[in-house]
Amino acid sequence: MAVSVRDRVFAGALRLTGAAASTIVLLVVLYLCLGAIPALSELGIRRFFTDSGWFPSAGARDGAFNLTAMLAGTVATTIGAVALTAPLGVLSAIFSRFYAPASLRRPYQRIVELLAGIPSVVYGFWGLVCLVPLIRELAPPGPSLLAGILILTIMILPTVALLADAALEAIPLSQLEGAAALGLTRLTTLRDVVFPAARAGLGIAVVLGTMRAIGETMAVLMVCGNVVRMPDSVFAAVRTLTANIALELGYATAEHRSVLFVSGVMLMLIVLALVAVQERLRRRAALA
Repeated sequence: MAVSVRDRVFAGALRLTGAAASTIVLLVVLYLCLGAIPALSELGIRRFFTDSGWFPSAGARDGAFNLTAMLAGTVATTIGAVALTAPLGVLSAIFSRFYAPASLRRPYQRIVELLAGIPSVVYGFWGLVCLVPLIRELAPPGPSLLAGILILTIMILPTVALLADAALEAIPLSQLEGAAALGLTRLTTLRDVVFPAARAGLGIAVVLGTMRAIGETMAVLMVCGNVVRMPDSVFAAVRTLTANIALELGYATAEHRSVLFVSGVMLMLIVLALVAVQERLRRRAALA
């Protein structure tokens, strides 16, 4: 079968686009690593976890470059948000796919898509003027780990819900028709047919939502309080790695600036680990 010139041009454009995307990712990783090398060679890795705190302006000799508190803040906000979002996102997809009336399904999906497109600074502004004062009534000061968790939950919920809906949509119709022919109830069909068939896809949805939560900057910067401390309570003010980079990169110099690049490398390693998990889930879905 002959291949037309149009098909060849289209295939070449796809290859070029893929190569460009891969090159950009490699250049970003290379730029981060080159920026982090001075701090790694001057300070070593151990000081990022054993120094007395975060006082980078004093320089390599007298300063302190402990990133543990900010890493803990990043992990705490992400885990808290994902723990809330995963069940809510899956339940949202189940409602849209199996329970929502036909007249409501499409408007509901459009609303979820709209929520996914709202800029993070808008979520952060809403959290700062509405959510933080409510938390302050419960336990001062208001800007806190809890505020960051709730804002991230709202932000990544549409992503998880839409991807979970796509995973449910990919279930072969024959399986659902077979369950209906056997007289299974809707709840039994969900438990014994839908969830086993869509398990890998639902897992990918949660992983992608986790990636967005880890990389979020502006919203958590606005509502978390930006205090460098270990999170010992959900009402404590914390600072994440992304917020720390955004706050200090503009004036950081020498080792201080290089350590911020180390923070970026840490985030990149976490994302790479999540990508590996996603790829494993994708292969499992392909084999199912």
